[in-house]
Amino acid sequence: MICVDEMGPIAVKTYPGEEWKEGPNRATFEPDYGRRGKLWVHGAFEPATGKAITVLSPSRDSASHVQLLEKIMSAFPAERWLIIEDNLSIHISKQTKLALAAWPEMQLQFIPKYACWLNLIEPWWKQLRSLALKGRRFETLDQLAQVLNAALDYWNNHCHPYSWKKRPQEQVSILGGFGVQLLPNNLAT
Repeated sequence: MICVDEMGPIAVKTYPGEEWKEGPNRATFEPDYGRRGKLWVHGAFEPATGKAITVLSPSRDSASHVQLLEKIMSAFPAERWLIIEDNLSIHISKQTKLALAAWPEMQLQFIPKYACWLNLIEPWWKQLRSLALKGRRFETLDQLAQVLNAALDYWNNHCHPYSWKKRPQEQVSILGGFGVQLLPNNLAT
């Protein structure tokens, strides 16, 4: 199983770190409105190993998504792939469907709309942002790309399998909805 999603756009600007000002404990940093360019980060994450890959692109388009799918096949060798994705238009575009027709060993599974937490790449994006962006200022797209690639290399050299922190009983119940816990004696009615 491989989880796929897009993080972005990531702008060439200043990303605040954890510097605190004395007094009212407000985070301080110089405002930076960027406008020096942006990158889209298309990524895939394998929860069983913790390994991740990315494709950096100037836009969020089907060609970049197909490039990511090609990279998945070489980075995660297998006889079959189960790809978990959301319902983004580039994931179901004609160009993507055409590419997938050539790869019958690649099966897509789409998560329900408005349920992004079911895609295990989402917590990984937080890790990548922290490793690559926190407390740094970027002047060019090349600097941003280098740092993102270095953070990815660091992650893959120190990766570990992902495991849910909550037991299945503590997850959101399909029958009970958000925050409702159903007890066995309540189901008998």
